[in-house]
Amino acid sequence: MSELDLRLSAATAQDTGSFRLLELPPELCQIIESASEKTAASLFIKGHPTEDAVLCTSEKTYTVRSVVLSNTVLVVTPSRSDPNGTVHIRDQLHEILELVPVVPKLHKLSILLRDMEYDEGDEDRQATMPKYSYEQARSEIQASEAEFIRGLKERRILVLEGQLRPIAPAHLCTILELLLNYLISLSLSHQAAAVEELVSVLSDEHEIPRAVSNQVISWFGDVKEGLWKMDPDAVIRELGVGILRHHRYNPISENEFFKKWKNVVGDTFESSVKLSLLSGDYLRNLSSIGEEATLTYFPSSALPVDPAARFVELFLTRQRWKHEEIEHFLLDIAVNSKERDKLLLKHARALTDTEGIWYTARVSYNN
Repeated sequence: MSELDLRLSAATAQDTGSFRLLELPPELCQIIESASEKTAASLFIKGHPTEDAVLCTSEKTYTVRSVVLSNTVLVVTPSRSDPNGTVHIRDQLHEILELVPVVPKLHKLSILLRDMEYDEGDEDRQATMPKYSYEQARSEIQASEAEFIRGLKERRILVLEGQLRPIAPAHLCTILELLLNYLISLSLSHQAAAVEELVSVLSDEHEIPRAVSNQVISWFGDVKEGLWKMDPDAVIRELGVGILRHHRYNPISENEFFKKWKNVVGDTFESSVKLSLLSGDYLRNLSSIGEEATLTYFPSSALPVDPAARFVELFLTRQRWKHEEIEHFLLDIAVNSKERDKLLLKHARALTDTEGIWYTARVSYNN
């Protein structure tokens, strides 16, 4: 092995602290290594000065965190005068930057888009309404492009003339009910319905802008070659949540809820109505054996984003949770099932009995 002469560079003092070592996870290495001149790797650092930085690919978001090293790492460059035997020390590093997959920070949208809701007949107030554009949100929200687009869809946010507008839940349910009715009256298959025909009838008979109905249709199924393949579960779920939304503080009996739900979706889809579609949006209450169960609207989207605060809220609501119930209220704060299990291990205590696994708080909370 050849020997190298290590020397402090004259610029070492002023360069100290100017280098950062970033450790890439395997999937990011693959993206960079497979990049070419035609398909460059898209990597972006996002974050307001008051936020922790994240790195975004086209598909995922990673938090950037510092890890202190037990040994010093030297940044060196070959000597220009003696490139084969001498290297100059440019910097000394005592930490590396680590990338860890993280849930995209899409929760900010609900705050940024407050008072910008799109509702039926609100064209008159559009001129005085605050604005937040698609491009502005895309550059500021800490999420990858794919996660950002998916987030707009899941949060039912319209893009109208380049501006973001959350659609009013009641208006969305009205549009979905109309779509189900017209599928029947126009004798269209929900697996291959002509989008233009549906959009036109909504525009002509109900004055629903085409830009609105087109986006709503795309949220609830796949559109290919002008035909809509509806996702029945997604539509049925949205209509069920629409009914349940009125019962946040006054529970509704389970039987009454199912009657209303089945009536809204119609005969064609009533057999597909099932409570599991609403997981993460309701609580099922049973005071005593023999009593009829009631349902309360309890959306995970309204819970704190911070894991510790979320568990406080969950255990203040219920002292103990079944595993299959609590996991649905953690999906939007855990990047995968492994991360979810870590959160449960950290913030809850598992108990097993004849009914299965239950979780209780690790500390005592008082209502």
